[in-house]
Parts: sequence; C-alpha cells; structure tokens
Amino acid sequence: MDISIGLPNTLDHPGPLLIEWARRAEQRGFASLGTIDRIVYPSYDTMTSLAAAAGATSRIRLISGVLLAPLYQPVWLAKAAASLDAISGGRLTLGLGVGGRADDFTAMGRSMRERGSDMDRALEVMRTVFDGGKLGEDEFPVARHGRPRLLIGGNSDAAVRRTIAYGQGWIGGGGSPQQLAPMLERVRREWRAAGREGEPRFAALAYFGLSDEQASRRSLSTYYGFLGDMATMVADGALRTPQALRDAVKAFEEIGLDELILDPSVPDIAEVDRLADAVL
Repeated sequence: MDISIGLPNTLDHPGPLLIEWARRAEQRGFASLGTIDRIVYPSYDTMTSLAAAAGATSRIRLISGVLLAPLYQPVWLAKAAASLDAISGGRLTLGLGVGGRADDFTAMGRSMRERGSDMDRALEVMRTVFDGGKLGEDEFPVARHGRPRLLIGGNSDAAVRRTIAYGQGWIGGGGSPQQLAPMLERVRREWRAAGREGEPRFAALAYFGLSDEQASRRSLSTYYGFLGDMATMVADGALRTPQALRDAVKAFEEIGLDELILDPSVPDIAEVDRLADAVL
C-alpha cells in the first residue's frame, strides 16, 4: 500500500510552508501529495496548491482528495487538470466528489440541488477533453495534453455508477477501515460485472497530528464545525501516536486499500519527518 501525505492547504500558515512541505515529503519518500477542497474557508485553493507543489518537486505524485467538481465550471476544470497533469509529467490523480456544504455552492453561484447532474456533466466533459476531443462544433479541442487518473468519491449508488463508468477507482473521504471495507467490495463486484479490465484502485484519507494535540484538535474542530457534535468525533479520531499510525496503516492495508493519504492537522514542517519516521 502506498503511503501519502496531505499538503497543509486547509491549515493556517504562511503560504510558502506548502512549498517546503512538498519538497520535504518528496525527500522522505511519500507516494503522493494530497489536498482537501473547500471554498468558504480560508484554505488554499486545490488546483493552485497542487500546481505549486508540482513546480517544487519532480517525482512525487499529486492527488486531490477530494476536489468538489460540481462547484467549478467543467470546461475550465478539465483544461486546468489536463494542463497540470502534462506540466507535472503525468503525476496528477483527480479524486472527485459532489460536495455537501450549501455555502460553497452559494458562493460559487452553483446549484447544490443540481450537483449530481453537474457532476455527471463534468465527468463527460473531462472524458472528452482528456481524450483530445472537441466540444460540440468547436474548431479546436480544449486540450491535446494530459490525462489525469480519476478516482470517484461518495457512498451513494450514483458514486458507484460514476466510478464504474468514468473512474480508475474510488476514494474514501473518511471513515475507519471497517466502515470502508463494504464499499471497496461493492465497487470490486460491480467493476467485474461491468466487464471493466484490471482492478479498481482504492484510496482513502485519515488525519494525523503528532506534535501538538491542542492545535490538532482545534484545527479539525474548526474545519468541521458545521457538522455540530460530529466535529468532535472527527477531532477525536485523528491519529496522534506513532503506534496508532502503524496500526491504522496495517488495518487499511488488510482491507485492500492501495493508497492511504494521511492529512495533517498541525501546520509544522517537522510533522512530515515525524510521520515518515512512524510509517515509512
């Protein structure tokens, strides 16, 4: 199983920390750099963060875990993703979800009620653009470069359908190995039933914070405050000791996960080394 690390793009820090973080993560041997997507929050934008990380590194992969596709104009998103994949040397994986915060949709002038159909349209646009095809009667294609891999997030029937139709696999936005295992098995079963070749790729996220428990809890409680009492559950569930991390890695590996993205909750560059020492 690949062990990856999230960029601190949702945490409060001077922007250049993200560049230093990306370089240190590559030096320490993490498989990918991940991001978490949101609009109405003082976070760093997903595509900008991944582009900056790509420019600061040369080998480590890039993954949006997850990008909320219905919030964005789909042609722009497809062109930006194709460009980033090509410029980074084919290192981009798009983990995509539909989103669930009304304020994000309001701020972007998008319909939350129509996010499912908007997700389907975005995936169709991406397929056309990544294949180098034209959109309608346009003279030129939007892109002839870049073909990011797609992992689809969500637990609904529609998420499974999209995974089979468009994705190279599925990504879990949170949850324990025991909670994720049935979804992995369902995707595998429907993947085979649809006649897809090979095996789907599975990724999932988990939070860690190895140095400052108070800061870790504060950042997670603030970010997930819209969930009410569940925000405390998220904060309580972060992995805060080397042994807890090693146990989690083993448990996720046992359910057949291909990539575990460990997202930071403390904006301290030393967290990269602490995590690497614990799990690599």
